[in-house]
Amino acid sequence: MKALIIDDERIARLELRRLLTAHAEIEIVGEAHTGEVAFDLIAQCGPDVVFLDVRMPGMTGFEVLERLDDVPQVIFTTAYDEYALKAFEVSALDYLVKPVVPSRLGAAVAKLRARASRPGREQVFVKEGERCWLLLVADIFLLESERNYTRLHFAEERPMIPRSLAALEERLDPAVLFRAGRGHILNLKWVDRVEPDIGGTLLITMRGGITVEMSRRQSVRFREALSL
Repeated sequence: MKALIIDDERIARLELRRLLTAHAEIEIVGEAHTGEVAFDLIAQCGPDVVFLDVRMPGMTGFEVLERLDDVPQVIFTTAYDEYALKAFEVSALDYLVKPVVPSRLGAAVAKLRARASRPGREQVFVKEGERCWLLLVADIFLLESERNYTRLHFAEERPMIPRSLAALEERLDPAVLFRAGRGHILNLKWVDRVEPDIGGTLLITMRGGITVEMSRRQSVRFREALSL
């Protein structure tokens, strides 16, 4: 598994690199000492996991994640344990307080190994105000347009992000996330019920009870996609 070490302290990077030699499955493909460098390096290397410091000059670890379109697995490494709660709120794989204890690193790598064996693990980082989430794309059941913003529906959460539905559609898998009309993209795996409506359109009820009216054109495409 390809890994990046992102930390503004050189000694911390060296120590983590040394500890990771005990884990043959981890290949360190690069290091970064600032958030800006980390952002470029992640785009270049496409790592499976980043060992990410929280406090760095210029851009925090959370801000790095916020700028990414495709988010790898994240193991936070920092001296400030007050960030632990926030790290787990965003569903980080693990959180290691420096100096890193070998046994804790081993436990984190074991979690990483288990997570990597599962398919469909694409992630996105979502931030609204002071709250943030690191979530699986597969867990988003509906995207709803609100002018130049998009409201995401997952679990009991409904955050709104400053991206248009059209911009998001470009990077989504149409085989899973289907454009229902001008205002909605729905996750086909979360569809509970499909009912015909007037004019050849369809009414789609998602698990949880939300109903979306599909446009006539997309209703035809939907029928073709699902052979209805």
